[in-house]
Amino acid sequence: MGRRIASLGLRWRIAAWAVVVILLCLGVAFVAVYRGTGSELRGQIDSEIRGDINDMQHSLRTSGGSSPAALSAAASQYVRSRPFSSSSTLMFATVQGRGTSTNRPELFRAEKPDNGESRSQQEHENRLSQQLLAAPAGFSTLALPDVGNLRVLTRTFRVRSANGSSTPVRIGVGEPLASVHRAQEGVARAFILGGVLAVLGALLGGLLIGTRASRPLRRMAGVAERVDAGDLQPRIHPSPGVAAEVTVLASAFNHMLDRLTAAFASQREFVADASHELRTPLTVIRGQVEVLAETPSPTSEDVRRVERLLLAEVTRIDRLVDDLLLLAQLEQSEFLQADELPLSSFISDLWETTTLLAERHFELGEIPSGTLLADPDRLAQALRNLLTNAIKHTSEEDGTVRLRVEREAADRLRFVVEDDGPGIPLEERERVFDRFHRTDPARDRASGGAGLGLAIVQAIARAHGGAVRAEESTLGGARLVMVLPGFAADSVARRATPARASGERRPEIPSR
Repeated sequence: MGRRIASLGLRWRIAAWAVVVILLCLGVAFVAVYRGTGSELRGQIDSEIRGDINDMQHSLRTSGGSSPAALSAAASQYVRSRPFSSSSTLMFATVQGRGTSTNRPELFRAEKPDNGESRSQQEHENRLSQQLLAAPAGFSTLALPDVGNLRVLTRTFRVRSANGSSTPVRIGVGEPLASVHRAQEGVARAFILGGVLAVLGALLGGLLIGTRASRPLRRMAGVAERVDAGDLQPRIHPSPGVAAEVTVLASAFNHMLDRLTAAFASQREFVADASHELRTPLTVIRGQVEVLAETPSPTSEDVRRVERLLLAEVTRIDRLVDDLLLLAQLEQSEFLQADELPLSSFISDLWETTTLLAERHFELGEIPSGTLLADPDRLAQALRNLLTNAIKHTSEEDGTVRLRVEREAADRLRFVVEDDGPGIPLEERERVFDRFHRTDPARDRASGGAGLGLAIVQAIARAHGGAVRAEESTLGGARLVMVLPGFAADSVARRATPARASGERRPEIPSR
């Protein structure tokens, strides 16, 4: 049944389960009431029978009969005063040597069929009379023709005479259980009628409740179909008073659609920007080749000039492709090859190679002593991108670029890169890590790069379980902070080599 219900729609499933629950409850209630009614009525019948047999026993003891004949006569008089019918009490008394006195003589003395009964029916009655006479003391239930089940209580006692002798007497009282059966049949009819009405009500109520409960889900399904068709604009607005679970589901669904909209927009922007970034150098290459081809007799100087331009554009394309491939590998498990890095020597080596890229006033703060669990190549790439970004936004010779490595927590490090350049506007600090984003749209790609450097920094930081953010520097420029976990401090702290200002002219870094 569970599988059949599961294959139905939500409304019919709710209605079906409501019907199942109602039927189970009705079944339990029916069994309890049916049996309880029978038990209570049987208890009343047993109580009445017990009272009747006590009265009969008392009457025979006080009848004054001192002989079996007198006791039999008294018993006959007593039971004849209480005739038997299907709704009254059966009584019988057997006095030793005098036979049985009863208010239903045909059950105990008839040898031939009477009342139109067949011989087999009379023989059945004779067997029942023998069962009544042979029934053990106490209560028992027998089936009688024309009466049905009969509840019988038998008892044996002795009546003493004046001369000291005693006469054994066996008495019995029985009452039909027809009233019990009628009451139980009435209970069954009432439950059947009530059950039918309850099932119809449960089915109707379940359908109404299921319709109301599934209405938001149907709206969500409609929205999902529109989203599947490519429309990301519709949203779900739950009606007031709906269940809290439906409101939470609608909110989560809308949030998912917002993220999908943002993701698709970012993807379209990414594809457009990547296409534009690739189209620019390709246009330059094509133009130079066409110019060279249209020159009747190009000189060696013309060829070398075109060669230099083509190599510069190919190098730019190569860098852009490498950056795009790096960003595409973020979800791969082998993106990071983590190792324990001795922090002091790692930062010192990186600093020595980076400060050769340009002539700036470079400052390196104290380096905590310890090891960092990180990918050396990816970490070096992220720090170089931060430093080269600071170099590009500072003036030659007197520009300041500062790197500080600080402990943010017991196992977390904070890499802080600051400069005294123009800084990052407050409204742009969230977006500087987006792919192809530039704080100054007027800057060309030759001087400003493709806008992937900080996006790569953010990707590497997140891959390590860290984060990166942009702040305002005390130097007046930008302050980029990268936080990474996995630091283990040494017992003895060491300090970095003091920073120095460079007085030599250093080559500018290539734009990225």
